[in-house]
Amino acid sequence: MLSPELLSESLDTANLECWEREQTATPVRASPETKFLVCERDVYVSSTFAVRLHATGCSLRETQAILRLLGVQRSHQAIFQWVLRVADSVPDPPEAQPKRVAVDETAVTINGEWSWLYAAIDLDTKLILGVDLFRSHGTDPAAAFLHGLSEKHDLSEAVFLVDGFGYQTALARLELSGRRDYTDRNLIEKWFQTLKIRIDRFHNSWVGSRSSVRRRCLQFAHYYNRQRPHQSLNDRTPAEEVAN
Repeated sequence: MLSPELLSESLDTANLECWEREQTATPVRASPETKFLVCERDVYVSSTFAVRLHATGCSLRETQAILRLLGVQRSHQAIFQWVLRVADSVPDPPEAQPKRVAVDETAVTINGEWSWLYAAIDLDTKLILGVDLFRSHGTDPAAAFLHGLSEKHDLSEAVFLVDGFGYQTALARLELSGRRDYTDRNLIEKWFQTLKIRIDRFHNSWVGSRSSVRRRCLQFAHYYNRQRPHQSLNDRTPAEEVAN
């Protein structure tokens, strides 16, 4: 049975600007004044309901199957785009005091030119601490990225696990602790793999502005931090783990 509370909550955010260009036809989308009518033939459901349903722990394909039962035919990729849109309305990430941090970069192509996406993850809470995009890689971009992390989080007790390519010098510049590691830091590499699978435009050259790439990566980091439960965290999100 569908939760009345969940249906009611979905109406509270159904008028967000992020839905203004949504192509799902009325009555699939709902306004705050719209009431859900659940009967044998008519089901009124909003995009925000799908997002909240996914946030309760349903996978994208499970959410797709539930919407199909309600008469809404959308792909799981379309549902994921709804999830990313909501990410723009919530600040991310929460302030943290990590103990072990894995940091790395991955190459992406934007309009046929190479760029490097940097990211850092708290290995204990699985929280993505920061994401940023640079035109080059090496000591200077690594130092700039780490400095940005230090402005967001308390890194006084953090030990950075790195692969050695420019990071050790960058850590020394900022007086941060770190060491080479090729095992525990694999989590950040797995995160990059997940990112590229979800954002399939990275499999080829991204056509668009650098700001659009940065925005999409920040949206995915929000999704990972606040909306995707982890079995290793007892089905909590990284943000919930940090709050504990």
